[in-house]
Amino acid sequence: MRELGIAVAVESKKFFRSKVPFITMLALLMIPFVGGLFMYILKDPDNARNMGIISAKAQLAGSADWPSFFGLIAQAVSIGGLMAFGFVTSWIFGREYSDRTIKDLLALPILREYIVAAKFIVVFFWCLLLSLVVFLLALAVGHLVDIPGYSPELLKHGILVFFVCSIMTLLLSAPVGFFATIGKGYLSPLGYVIFTMIIAQIIATTGYGQYVPWSIPALASGMDGSESLAVEPVSYAIVLLTSSAGLVATAGWWRWADQG
Repeated sequence: MRELGIAVAVESKKFFRSKVPFITMLALLMIPFVGGLFMYILKDPDNARNMGIISAKAQLAGSADWPSFFGLIAQAVSIGGLMAFGFVTSWIFGREYSDRTIKDLLALPILREYIVAAKFIVVFFWCLLLSLVVFLLALAVGHLVDIPGYSPELLKHGILVFFVCSIMTLLLSAPVGFFATIGKGYLSPLGYVIFTMIIAQIIATTGYGQYVPWSIPALASGMDGSESLAVEPVSYAIVLLTSSAGLVATAGWWRWADQG
């Protein structure tokens, strides 16, 4: 465990010395502000037209209330998280090849499995912290906009839906580490992330999204108009299996494949 702690400390130091935390934080912090803007427009569309925020001919759909706002930010993190969390994972694993530090890293007297575990631990805690900051800022923005219908019960449900969707999206970033490893850089994992985002959108429209892992978080957020968290139990199992496969494949490749 001491070796794992050392590996986590080293990976954390490398990560927080980079620009990736700032970039991903900046990207995801757009979610609460964009959501607040939508709520403001829906709350008073005439005023929004007078201010030039929307066109005079714009047709608006939806309602300005807390359930809609919570659903909106859960949907946003389910979709945007695929890119943001995937970007974090691709950098943490791919940088070793781009910076040509992989041979030095593997020469350290630490088990390769510990190195992989340390990288995933940094990914998990940073992305979870990102999600927490996004949700807290969303609460502040919602109260600033004065969205009607707030209640402690809605807050509890909103927290549950948001973090279930966030954690599922985070778990789906595990295979990104594998593609960064076999691709020995950033391009392969980022290509994989873009591919999964496209597939998720396409399959979701066919009605079979609950069986495709990358569509499941968005469906769980209620994006298709159904009740939030109404996906089948098999959908949660698919997400866990996909994540587990990514973790095992990445650790296995680092353990057995030639990294030279």
